[in-house]
Amino acid sequence: MAISVLLSFTACNAQIKNAKTESVKIYGNCGMCETTIEKAGNKSKVVKVDWNKDTKMATITYDAKLTNPDEILKRIALSGYDSEKFLAPNDVYAKLPDCCQYERKAQTVAKVETPKTEVKEDYSTHNHSAMTETRQDVSQLKAVFDNYFAVKDALVKTDGNTSSTKAKELLTAINAVKMDKLTTEEHTVWMKVMKDLAFDAEHIADTKDASHQRDHFMPLSENMYALIKVSKTETPTYYQFCPMANDGKGANWLSKENAVKNPYYGSQMLTCGKVVETIK
Repeated sequence: MAISVLLSFTACNAQIKNAKTESVKIYGNCGMCETTIEKAGNKSKVVKVDWNKDTKMATITYDAKLTNPDEILKRIALSGYDSEKFLAPNDVYAKLPDCCQYERKAQTVAKVETPKTEVKEDYSTHNHSAMTETRQDVSQLKAVFDNYFAVKDALVKTDGNTSSTKAKELLTAINAVKMDKLTTEEHTVWMKVMKDLAFDAEHIADTKDASHQRDHFMPLSENMYALIKVSKTETPTYYQFCPMANDGKGANWLSKENAVKNPYYGSQMLTCGKVVETIK
């Protein structure tokens, strides 16, 4: 048996040029899961996936000039199977047969939508570096950023009512993000920050107290900064810093304007701060 597996693996490598092999964990239960996972990941002469239902580990051999593990795992996620990096859309997971509905980690499951049309890749002209830099949906995160700036503008005016309203719209925008439409870099960061973004947006929305809103605006801004750094925006964004905020420890925020308008103090110290980075 071991010799047979070795010969099969060697033959696979021979068929795939520029072959690289990685092992990744993909969640699933049974032989039916194995068939679906491998079918979703495999591409003739480009990718070969071998998944073990006992260990939940997949051996992925791929042409490193034509694709990468992120692209492969995203296809597998869209077929209903979570990995440690990409999550399956909830509606796709729900349609899996009962025997295939593996236990999901509740703290990592996110709401995503299935693409209505399948994107067919032409590997003969594939340019991975260009693909990872091109947004599939230019407005995918725009609503998130726009509503963040609206919350910031309300806090500049110390307007707790408007800040609460805009934070509710921000939370709606966060929940509406379709992860399968994000670029690989955006998806990686989104997976790290989405829970905290939603947590802080919800807390700002649940109060009209500007002081409490500002406490949550600090971590919200830090996570927005991480996200906007990997996103392609149409205009520059200014990362600003106030040394007086956060009990003298300092705090940052993002602004569409170069001029400083402090959301942590409003009219009390409107221009306290400086631009520390311009993000283009």
